[in-house]
Amino acid sequence: MDRSSSQPIQLLVLTLLAGLLFFIGLGNMGLTDRDEGRNAEAGREMFASGDLVTPTFNGELRVAKPVFVYWLMTVSYHVFGVNEFAARAPSALFGVGLIVMHYLFLSRLRGSTAGLFGALMLLLNIEILALGRMAITDSVLIFFTTLSLYSFWLGLHEGGAGRHWIWGFYAGMALATLTKGPVGFAVPLITALLYLVATRQWHVFWQRGAPIAGTLLFLILAGPWYVAMLVIHGDAYSSQAKVHTVGRFLAPMEGHGGGWWFYFPVLLLGFYPWSALLPAAFHRAYTTWRESPTLLHERNGSPGMEEPPGSGHELEWFAGLWVIGTFIFFSLSSTRLPHYIGPLFPACALLAASYWAQGLKEPSTKGLRGSIHGMMGIGYLVAIGFASAPFLFQTFSGKMVKEFPLATQFDLGIGPYLGAIIVVAAMGFIGYWGLNDTKRHLTFGVAGAALASVFLVAILVVLPAVNRYAIAPPQELAYAAGVNLHPTDQLIAFGTTRPSTAFYARRPVLFIPSNELDRLRTALNKEGRTMILLPEYFQAALPKEAADFQPILKRHGYILLSNEQMVDIPQGAEADSATPPKILGH
Repeated sequence: MDRSSSQPIQLLVLTLLAGLLFFIGLGNMGLTDRDEGRNAEAGREMFASGDLVTPTFNGELRVAKPVFVYWLMTVSYHVFGVNEFAARAPSALFGVGLIVMHYLFLSRLRGSTAGLFGALMLLLNIEILALGRMAITDSVLIFFTTLSLYSFWLGLHEGGAGRHWIWGFYAGMALATLTKGPVGFAVPLITALLYLVATRQWHVFWQRGAPIAGTLLFLILAGPWYVAMLVIHGDAYSSQAKVHTVGRFLAPMEGHGGGWWFYFPVLLLGFYPWSALLPAAFHRAYTTWRESPTLLHERNGSPGMEEPPGSGHELEWFAGLWVIGTFIFFSLSSTRLPHYIGPLFPACALLAASYWAQGLKEPSTKGLRGSIHGMMGIGYLVAIGFASAPFLFQTFSGKMVKEFPLATQFDLGIGPYLGAIIVVAAMGFIGYWGLNDTKRHLTFGVAGAALASVFLVAILVVLPAVNRYAIAPPQELAYAAGVNLHPTDQLIAFGTTRPSTAFYARRPVLFIPSNELDRLRTALNKEGRTMILLPEYFQAALPKEAADFQPILKRHGYILLSNEQMVDIPQGAEADSATPPKILGH
């Protein structure tokens, strides 16, 4: 086994690169709605109240997600203050931790070369990079489900003191369950059960897996918070929790549905460019599986049989079952979102890295040239998509004005064209080097550098303009309102139900959809100071009860009205800003 002296250097470089990509500009963009806004505000309310048991959003019980991420955000708010960076820092930190853990695990079993390939593949894809930069639960969830499954493997296959790794299997499941509910134990359990059935190692697991003591550890770690919520809130908690777990699985929630095929393009594009290697990697794992019945029979008949960790192709079988089981599980769920399949990405990186490392050793490896052609074909389609993005945005911008009032006046700028140029150039080099047996090793660097470059262009060129004109305006007005309103005053968000409004206002917000005018009239009859935050085009639809409300601030298509003059205008906000005839996204 390769125990390269270069491992410390590789680990340092990986950590720095992951830190750069996860943390650069992390707090420069406003919170995206809906999930980021809800989670960040729930964490802020826990931080403000000091109640570390009951999550709330806008002052009401929130049970859509368990408590662990809110605990992390509370700590982060104590360290960095209440801001976007602090809300996202736990995801970024666990993203870096995931990359380091993946490198150490794969290096331990396959050597530092495969470990480096695997860690870079897990880092340099859109899905993992995006999840590690958002104030949502998934980056933390993926870390703990991966920790659980890596611990399962090590505890099952390593002798002596290495068997203690099995406790990580149960602890990882428990913390994942505290992060995102039942999915936290479903992913590790499904994978472990499939592997034990396929390799007939039940007796090994019973001897080394400590199933009874491990289950007790799981309950000790995960159970107390759930019990506390049931004791404190009773049916109010249990009924809502059922809706967000069983209900989410049985029926689409908030319109997040899709066909059975939904996750195929998500995996293809989310794990690109390495997704092009997966078909051949799966075929190789399946072929070795079919050719290895003797190994399984010998192990099944010899309980004491010891093998080096990761020997043969079993690790690839394990990763393949991990991908298949997780993919099917989420495909069976009626509620589908792109980030749900994030827990299978470490297994994809393991499979793809093992296949690529083998291909470099044996240039004639079956499917390698086809994978290069596939990578190029998808890449050219992605480049066409980037180049077409400005035209498509302008074509469909009229449908976005409800959430983005200035959509028809916005221009994506040069960013998409830069992305297209980078991808086209990269595909040319990949074709030139990747199809050459002696220069194929250069392909990996080109593909990874292209992905990182496009990602940085998006962060540094495209997203700042999107943030300035589409995300930040209502948040800036919400902050201005919060500065001026007393606890007994009222802030109404009319026609814009963005949860992040509560985070920036630092106070409860009355969210009223544009079609609920009677509810708005009732709210406006309340005595005392009231402010209304709304898109400007809804101002004409306000009822007569709002006739005395005067414009206080305007910001890129949004307006803040008040029945009393505002006292403090926060720095950066404008009393009245004229809208430019054309907004360029650069």
